[in-house]
Formats: sequence, C-alpha cells, structure tokens
Amino acid sequence: MIINDLLSHTSEWLRSTGPNSDIVMSSRIRLARNLDKLPFPHWASKKQSENALQMIEGVCSRVDFLKSSTVFKLADLDNVDKQFLVERHLMSPDFAQKSDNRAVIIDNEEILSIMINEEDHIRMQVMQSGFNLVEAWNIISRIDDDLAKQLPIAYSPEWGYLTACPTNAGTGMRGSVMLHLPALVMTRQIDRVLAAIAKLSFTTRGLYGEGTQALGNFFQISNQISLGLSEDEILDSLNNLIRQIIEQENQAREVLVAREKALLEDRVSRSFGILNSARIISSQETIELLSMLRLGCDLNLIKSIDRRVVNELFIITQPAHLQKLKDKKLTSQERDLERAQIIREKLK
Repeated sequence: MIINDLLSHTSEWLRSTGPNSDIVMSSRIRLARNLDKLPFPHWASKKQSENALQMIEGVCSRVDFLKSSTVFKLADLDNVDKQFLVERHLMSPDFAQKSDNRAVIIDNEEILSIMINEEDHIRMQVMQSGFNLVEAWNIISRIDDDLAKQLPIAYSPEWGYLTACPTNAGTGMRGSVMLHLPALVMTRQIDRVLAAIAKLSFTTRGLYGEGTQALGNFFQISNQISLGLSEDEILDSLNNLIRQIIEQENQAREVLVAREKALLEDRVSRSFGILNSARIISSQETIELLSMLRLGCDLNLIKSIDRRVVNELFIITQPAHLQKLKDKKLTSQERDLERAQIIREKLK
C-alpha cells in the first residue's frame, strides 16, 4: 500500500455504520507502551531510537493482525504526506513535527495505526465507527498481547505500564469518542455539559485531539486518568458518560424540532445553499456548514443528501487531501477554490 491508495478508501471514523452513528462519529482505544531498559523517546539517543524502531518494526511484521499493513517512515514523507495522515486521524499533529527514527504502521482498513517513537516507544490505536468502544478494546487487546509476547515491555508490579507522561501510567489506556453535538451547542447547553465532564475527570478536545479546537460542533471526549483503574473500569465509566451525552443531544434535537423548527430549517437550508453555490470557501467555514448539513440529514430535513457524502466531504476538503487529489501543492487561495468546486460536484 502507498499513501495515495488511502484517497479511494473510506476512513473507519467516517463510515457511519456503527451504533449511534448519527451522534457518535467514532470510538478509539489507544495504548501507550515502552520498551524495558531503553530511555523514553524524548531522552533517547539517536542510536537508541533507531534500535527501538528496528525492534518494534521487526516484531510487528510477525503479528497476525498486521500482516496486511504498511510501515511509513516519516523521514520518507514530505509535509503534505504527513499532514494527510494527521487529517485521517492516523497519527498525531505533534508526531508529524519530527522525522528522525519515527514511523507509523497502518493496516489496510485504517482500523489500526501504531506510532513508533512518539512520546512513548509505542502508541497504538484502534478505531471503530460509531459508539463501539468494546469492539475497539477487543481488537487492540489481542494485538497488545501478541506484541507483549515478543517485546520486553516496561512494566512495574506497583505502577503498571510505565509511560513518559505520568497520567498515562497504569493501564496506559486512553478511550475516546468523537461526538457531533450541534443541538447542545444551538440550545446553549454545551458549556454546562463540558463543565460536568471535566468534574468527572474526563477531558474534551477538538477534531484532531490534544491542542485542537472543537470545530464544527465536534468534541472528542476521553478519560484523563489511567493509573489505579482497570481497563474494564475505564471502559465502563466512559461508556456510561457517553450514553448520557447521547441522551442529552437527542433531547436537545427534539426540543429544536418541536420549538424552533423554522430556525433549524433555516440554518440547515442556508448551510446547504452556501455549500452548493460557493466559489471560494475556507476549511473552517466548510466544517461549520457541513456540521449543520449533517444535522439536517440526521433529522430528515434534507432527504436528497446521504450522510456518507457529508462525511466524505469532511475529509477530502482538508488541505492535504485537496493537494493529494490534485497531485500538486496548492496555495491557500487555490485550496479554497478547489474545495468549493469539489463540494459543489459532490452535492449535485
């Protein structure tokens, strides 16, 4: 597989096939692991990082789930390639900033990605469409067991898995769910919900994880604490929280339809009109308008557009994707022109 092959493939987080996929875009389980007796990546020498990369890459090639996967060395990728993988949620923005002795392993279905020599030696994640944390955990747990049989993993009987950041120690596990919450935003309940989430020791981030803003009414919610909890306890608490948020978003949507239907229809129609006619449009405006269009599809206010088309537009209108589709680098203005044209064609 080469990077350009991913252009014709639907990312797992955009399939809209899982449970509660009208509100939950995707579920993700991430595990942090380190090699025993080797410094964490930020403190490792160039030779030590190289040894870690070679050791992990060699073992991964023997794991059954990874037989149909590809290793991408960051040193071999240009900036557009790296941003492309960030936009597909296959690696973190911070990971893309440096290239020495870093690699990402991606399976052909884009369910699994493994970043080597990020903050930890191994940062692996499994994505599932919709509200499906348990299945994501089942998959990544099997892969983790296979790796542990062949790699010396840093583990303490007292502290659990040892990680570069103390908040990840213990299970080394982060569960996260990407939610689309336009009704809670429109009814001005979102601040109250986010404040309650923070009090329960969960964290809220934007579309691309840590350090990003909540554009397009998308919120990524994950556990903050890993130490002192089992994997099942983390899953149970996150599942319970997400169920409550889904219920609140559904109630807010019902209120909008019952009491503010004209306003709701106007917002959706205006968004559709702009997307369907604009000749120049920015990435941020596109995400905001697509969010309203997606809500219109979910509430049957727009019946001519399939939600999967809207989901596809979320990804292919991002800067690196546009440049990949045109097979050349584009200026900001050229991207705004190309983005508008693609949207008009897709919405016909």
